[in-house]
Amino acid sequence: MLINELISDYETDRNEVPKTLNDLLDYYQQKYIAGQIDIRFYRDVYNFLHQQGATSAHEYV
Repeated sequence: MLINELISDYETDRNEVPKTLNDLLDYYQQKYIAGQIDIRFYRDVYNFLHQQGATSAHEYV
């Protein structure tokens, strides 16, 4: 999945623009947990966003 597609999905589902990469990461993690995303795609996107500096809300626990 391209980052542009992820942003578009976010905007469609949430009716707003993601404010940070963290928002995108959390959104994508929620879709993965709900079983809407395959593990291979999840890992690729997670790694990409993490390399760009995104941190998950789950990392603060």
